[in-house]
Amino acid sequence: MVDDKPLVLDVDGTFLRTDILYECFWAGLGRNPKETLKATLAHFNDPARLKRRLCDIVSLRTDLLPVNPAIAALADEMKQQGREVVLASASDERIVSQIARDHGLSETVFASDGRTNLKGRAKAEALVAAYGEQGFHYAGDDRSDIEIWNRSDGAIMVGRLPAAEQSLIAAGRSIAKYAGGWSWRDLLRALRPHQWVKNLLLFLPMLAAHDFRLQPFLLVLLGIVAFSAAASAIYIVNDLLDLEADRLHPKKKNRPFASGAVPIRVGMAAFGILTAVSLGIGAWLGAEFLLVAIIYMALSLAYSLKLKRMRWVDIAVLATLYTLRVVAGAAASRVDASIFMLVFIFPVFLALGCVKRMTELALATSDGRLPGRGYARSDRDDLLNVAGIGIVGALVIFFLYSFSEQARSLYPTRWLLWAALAPMAWWLVRMVRLGYLGKQDYDPIVFAMTDKRGIGIIMLTVSLIFYAAGLWQKWFAMLFGS
Repeated sequence: MVDDKPLVLDVDGTFLRTDILYECFWAGLGRNPKETLKATLAHFNDPARLKRRLCDIVSLRTDLLPVNPAIAALADEMKQQGREVVLASASDERIVSQIARDHGLSETVFASDGRTNLKGRAKAEALVAAYGEQGFHYAGDDRSDIEIWNRSDGAIMVGRLPAAEQSLIAAGRSIAKYAGGWSWRDLLRALRPHQWVKNLLLFLPMLAAHDFRLQPFLLVLLGIVAFSAAASAIYIVNDLLDLEADRLHPKKKNRPFASGAVPIRVGMAAFGILTAVSLGIGAWLGAEFLLVAIIYMALSLAYSLKLKRMRWVDIAVLATLYTLRVVAGAAASRVDASIFMLVFIFPVFLALGCVKRMTELALATSDGRLPGRGYARSDRDDLLNVAGIGIVGALVIFFLYSFSEQARSLYPTRWLLWAALAPMAWWLVRMVRLGYLGKQDYDPIVFAMTDKRGIGIIMLTVSLIFYAAGLWQKWFAMLFGS
């Protein structure tokens, strides 16, 4: 481009690696869900009015919205050449104007005004009225942009649009192509498959009951698939609600949705599919499992929308969600879960929930409250105290369990259960200490799965429990003969 015609940039998916309408919708759900849903239902068939109404509900941090670096570099190059760089978008003009100011672009913008949705032909007519036929260069990323490219002097295409490209080539138009779109790998990253390891907790009722039959094992595997799909669906919702907070976070800003690597609309579609998979498997496994799965997803959504911002309530909810996994494992395998086991699990994960928050506070860069959370560094000692209460509670419950009828029948050598309390306490105290000092990852469960020393301590604990049950002796006899 060697002429002096203005460079006009589409915003959603072109200059920005996100879509402002979806950004406003999810920001609104996080801050004022009632009004956001009301506005969406009322103006679903009137995009311009919907965009204006969502702008009234939320105030976006436009300076945090992810920018396409290649298009931003092109804009800077054109500005250095003295060319005018203009934003033209179907998004609301108030937000588009703010984005132009954030990035030092032309004060002239073309955008929806609450009455006209400036997209496709409407945008083309507005640009031609301002600059004349072929009086501008245009960068876009959508099939609807073909009407604008046909009336511009040069087409700049972001991402792959084979049909539009062929049409422009047939019309003899020049095309400059820039990378865009998203990858399945980034979407998989958004699902956080490494977190699925938490669902191994569904095996706990089987292990506690010493039930190693194939059929319950396969049923629990299906349950794990259902809970993994449910967890990934909720992670998507959580990330979409936390876009602004994640962009302010030193590490979470690189998450697929916060960074713009995966479009929000793709995440919404993935949420729907994963939810259907989870509930479909749940229905096949039976009414009890389906009920637990529904409660888990409902509580997780409540956590994402509101509860995670409430001090202490968030930690109790996290512990409850882990406990529900154990209940789901019992429902899937048809094994009776001991009340002692459920009561034991809750304080363990209450302590680990405190570890999660202590880690975030230890790694925080300021003394203010964590973005999207209710804690500041001044809360670290209180979190430490609650974690200590959780540890003591879990150990006491485990000790009391050793005197129950079930323990007497399952564990002939009960003194080994008491011996297992030592490495169990060691592991819990170590986790709390590392979290308090900020020496582990933001998620204690994921950290625990990669912590070699911690895994060794867990294996020692499990070995002692198995020995108390006589399982090692039984397995050795099966392998080497009695």
